[in-house]
Amino acid sequence: MTKPRIFALLAATTASTIYGINHTIAKGLMPDVIQPFGFILLRVSGAALVFWGISLFFPSEKIERRDWFRFVICAFFGMVLNMLAFFKGLSLSTPINSSVIITLSPVLLLVLSAFILRERITWIKSLGIFLGLGGALVLILFGIKEQPNAPNIPLGNLLFIVNATSYSVYLILVKPLVPKYSSITFMKFLFLFAFLINLPIGISEFSEVNWTNLPFEAIWKLAFVVICTTVMTYLLNIYALKQLSPSTIGAFIYLQPVIAVLFAVLVGADSLTALRIGASALIFLGVYLSTIKRARKITD
Repeated sequence: MTKPRIFALLAATTASTIYGINHTIAKGLMPDVIQPFGFILLRVSGAALVFWGISLFFPSEKIERRDWFRFVICAFFGMVLNMLAFFKGLSLSTPINSSVIITLSPVLLLVLSAFILRERITWIKSLGIFLGLGGALVLILFGIKEQPNAPNIPLGNLLFIVNATSYSVYLILVKPLVPKYSSITFMKFLFLFAFLINLPIGISEFSEVNWTNLPFEAIWKLAFVVICTTVMTYLLNIYALKQLSPSTIGAFIYLQPVIAVLFAVLVGADSLTALRIGASALIFLGVYLSTIKRARKITD
């Protein structure tokens, strides 16, 4: 195994670990410290400032005119609808639910690829899609257990589906752009457009935050979401994508629920139930069946 491949695997592992921890950290900030839409505005504006600052030390790249519209659409699905649905869902549901449902992304990506890219779906993949969505529906319809700071678990779980679907659309649309531009150029424009779109949506909740009197615990958690969950993970995944196939990168999403469950239970932010374990098993089995044959055909 070459060093670049090892570093790419470490990058993907680190990104998934950060995402897994983020489920609990971000949940702990809402709604007492900041509301979800205000949180997203902070996240994209902070990331935009960081990427534009970093870009000053790199050569400037010209964006082709025909690519500007795709940049805007990618920003909408990858950094607006995706993030808004996830954080709003997280404010209504629980960290473990979010980490489990997000693993549906490969299944949803397969379905969307069939419609958009005309990829063929076999009966085994169809069975996987059915089982995966069935597991998600179990969590949405029956995973209703009253918990502090989780006022509407079914709606929150449904928003996680919207989040996963939006991110899958983003992955399909963004693919032609990745080889054409550097990671910094790519990210600085995506987050700039994401900031402009999110500004009217989140400015009200953003303004409600008592920024001058935030405790240190809230400050470091907010910084973690902006710097680690946003800037670092996007850069780590782009770096990993240079060495690994998309299917390999996608497999690392299965680390998220493992990390998220361990961290959430460890800090007492969530708990496991028999229903969640059963629904999770359905989702994992569904994802496995819907992706295994495609994964075998792709090598790095």
